Amino acid sequence: MHFTKRHVLLAGAAAATTLVTGRALAWNSTDVAGALPDLQFSMTRASDGKVVTAGDYRGKIVLLYFGYTSCPDICPTTLLNASTMLKALGPDAGKVRVLFVTVDPGRDTLKVLKDYTSSFAPQIVGLRGTPDQLAALAKRYRVAYSVKPAGDSFEVTHGTAVYVFDRHGKIKLLFTQLETPGGKLGPMTADLRQLADYGSHPGIWRRVENLF
Repeated sequence: MHFTKRHVLLAGAAAATTLVTGRALAWNSTDVAGALPDLQFSMTRASDGKVVTAGDYRGKIVLLYFGYTSCPDICPTTLLNASTMLKALGPDAGKVRVLFVTVDPGRDTLKVLKDYTSSFAPQIVGLRGTPDQLAALAKRYRVAYSVKPAGDSFEVTHGTAVYVFDRHGKIKLLFTQLETPGGKLGPMTADLRQLADYGSHPGIWRRVENLF
């Protein structure tokens, strides 16, 4: 059997990945790598009023979630579970950012959004966009949402999935159980830890190539 340099590099990279991370990359959550586009957006960050893009979060593992501050149950449960996972990560929590995008920018002012997200964890960031910016981001990740008047209040619907991106803004995983009270957070926390560990060892391909 004839082995080309590419075959050797592929095998070497796989071995190096396992050596560096201590294990092969296998996920507990839904693997959606390649099924959705890279992280891309432009919105206003609630904590400081700055317009930010996906580029501001390169180097961080990003969890993207759509919700609204007056959500009675799903959003607070999701963010509380995310906070619990971040705490479990210990020092690795600094490598993660949870981007909470409001689907209700008409009522969620920057101050409201800032106060809401700051009650969970410092790694949870509120983002507010114009209707067009919100629609573009939701369409990019196939998220359905609506905000409709209902008497003296509003009826709001939104997706519950959390999209997980690696340090380069590439989609990796889909978390689908963070909205469940008392859910099993261990497997998802392990996935985040693995992403954090793996991202701490860049240049594996380059180092393997240098062997030949």
